Amino acid sequence: MAYKITDACVSCGACADACPVGAISEGAEHYEIDADACLECGSCAAGCPNEAIVEG
Repeated sequence: MAYKITDACVSCGACADACPVGAISEGAEHYEIDADACLECGSCAAGCPNEAIVEG
C-alpha cells in the first residue's frame, strides 16, 4: 500500500528529494504522494525529519 503524508508535514521537501520516481509534489497544505506512482520503497519516510509519512 502506498505511503501517505500526514498533517505533521511542514513542507520542507525532503521527501520529494528522496523519492526515486518523483511521486511526491507540493500540495495546497502540504506535500502529497501520487499513490499510483508510489513504489512503496519507503525512501520518503526515511528522509522525513518530522516522521510525517506513514504506510497507508
